[in-house]
Amino acid sequence: MRRAALPLALLIATTAGTALAAGTKATPAWKSAHADAIVLDTHFDTPANFHIPGWDILDRHSVTADGSQVDLPRMIEGGVDGGFFAVFTPQGARGPEGNADARDKALVRATEIHEMVARHSAEFSLALKADDAAKILAAKKHIVFMSMENGSPVAGDLSLMGTFYALGVRMMGPVHFLNNDLADSATDKPEWGGLSPKGKAFVAEANRLGLIIDASHASDQVLDQILTLSTAPIILSHSGSKAIFNHPRNIDDDRLRALAAHGGVIQINAFSNYMVPTPKILERDAALAKLMQDIGATREMTPEQRKAFIAGKTAIDAKWPVPRANLDDFMKHMLHAIEVAGIDDVGVSGDFDGGGGIDGLNDVTAYPAITQRLMAAGYTKADVAKVWGGNALRVMREVEALKGK
Repeated sequence: MRRAALPLALLIATTAGTALAAGTKATPAWKSAHADAIVLDTHFDTPANFHIPGWDILDRHSVTADGSQVDLPRMIEGGVDGGFFAVFTPQGARGPEGNADARDKALVRATEIHEMVARHSAEFSLALKADDAAKILAAKKHIVFMSMENGSPVAGDLSLMGTFYALGVRMMGPVHFLNNDLADSATDKPEWGGLSPKGKAFVAEANRLGLIIDASHASDQVLDQILTLSTAPIILSHSGSKAIFNHPRNIDDDRLRALAAHGGVIQINAFSNYMVPTPKILERDAALAKLMQDIGATREMTPEQRKAFIAGKTAIDAKWPVPRANLDDFMKHMLHAIEVAGIDDVGVSGDFDGGGGIDGLNDVTAYPAITQRLMAAGYTKADVAKVWGGNALRVMREVEALKGK
């Protein structure tokens, strides 16, 4: 005699009760989605820490103790598989002497990234192609792509782009906070009206080599011209949505659509001043300037200088507080960009160790919260995988395929 089927509601209740009785608990869908995605950040400024005596990426650090936001223990906690580690050179003097100085500093920084990977080869591996990411994960290691922020090191001689490509750099931005010999910056007065003649040659050489062009920090006119000139899609490695906050570092909706139409990706930034209005307080600005002058505050600070700077900055923040962006603000930028550009053209970068960090998203341990928010907003596991690494790797594959064309 066949047993009567249980009503569906009773079957679900019975199954759930059995699972609870057995002491099992279902994993939330967002946790599974985060664990299964290739989680990449397209702009880590962490190499600025590699030369600091006693600082090791295998040790757990903290924002409050030394200001750092990325290390292996915190990457593991945040389910972060790797990212693009930046060869950053601040814009210095222009001309032959300044360009040579920038070149030499960039060569040292690139060497430091190689030294970190070699020293910790059981934990990290250098990736040179998009498909290397999955292979490195299969070997149970973390992924190190290399990028260059600011084209000053190659501005004096564009053949150096090939040199840095040979060293492993796979993404390169022409400009930073100030104009240079390649392009206008988003945060400086127009000089070239976009790209300089050498900047246009930079685009062509990047396409020839198979370098991803990064238009973060570039002016709107530079972005327009790159989209016109480049035969391959590009990336904004750490930028935001101008419709949410009107800042020169952010991108308006028309340009977001143009970026997406060209196959490019915007990686949403977690840099507070670019995300929410920050009032200008003259006394605060003066105190910060004095603190930086007294300590010699740069990305090259010693551990003692860094501790003194953090203490001084904390005191200034307490005396003259300003609004600080939070995870809600970050999601406003991200969800707007997805709505305008589409799920295939948006990703994530905290700009960590380079000024990024907001309430609720202050280091890489907080990255699962973004996945949780995306799925709460109705996005799927497949969507999450695109945002976390799939979109950036897709651009990289297309750049590789179009190399030299």
